Amino acid sequence: MDYRKIIPCLDVKDGRLVKGINFVKLKDVGDPAENAAVYSQAGADELVFLDITATLEKRKTLLDAVKKTVERISVPLTVGGGIGSCQAIEELLDLGASKVSINTAAVRNPDFVKEAANEFGSEKITVAIDTSTNSQLPSGFEVIVTGGTIGTGADAVEWAKKVESLGAGAILPTSMDADGTQAGYDIPMTRAIADAVKLPIIASGGAGTLQHLYEAVVEGHADAVLVASIAHFGKFTIRQMKEYLAEREIPVNL
Repeated sequence: MDYRKIIPCLDVKDGRLVKGINFVKLKDVGDPAENAAVYSQAGADELVFLDITATLEKRKTLLDAVKKTVERISVPLTVGGGIGSCQAIEELLDLGASKVSINTAAVRNPDFVKEAANEFGSEKITVAIDTSTNSQLPSGFEVIVTGGTIGTGADAVEWAKKVESLGAGAILPTSMDADGTQAGYDIPMTRAIADAVKLPIIASGGAGTLQHLYEAVVEGHADAVLVASIAHFGKFTIRQMKEYLAEREIPVNL
């Protein structure tokens, strides 16, 4: 990747755009398709659409909400939430999603990553890893599944290496501890995963200032930064984020 990407994240619940803190305390932020259209026009490099309660509610991604979002944008869209089969991936790609993000289903059945990468190509398969601090594990970070509700006891860095070997095309590590706090990304976790694999890493969870984006790239070794609260609540525009990084000699697509 020759430039660092700014990727707004659309957390969707019941077809509405929401934003929480530490995966709870969700606030309604509006219509996902409308917000996606604004970000697409504002210069976002890509977008991520996460149906955040799909796994918890044991259902597939809301296809209608994805379709409406795809129709309003001109940038690649990654869709995640409740994706547990190649058929589900095919449905989303047929709707116009560029990539999918798999999380809980990959942990429960690692061969699903391999199967999906073989069928659709690694570049279509992002593995999301939700993490929480756990000092009992070698890296200090545990893999959490089912919308942030169940600890697995698995080491996040070891899991990242495993999904790379299975054919994942990118990794999206989100710190549950930092999510929505706007206190900064979990840099040690992001860097530990980035340094353990050769795949593109999308830093996620906790951006609150422009400095945080810079830290994710320079200290966290991330290839892209996911933003939610600072974009949804009008704190900074995509342009401001990119200009801030460009002024500090981080290559961005202005």
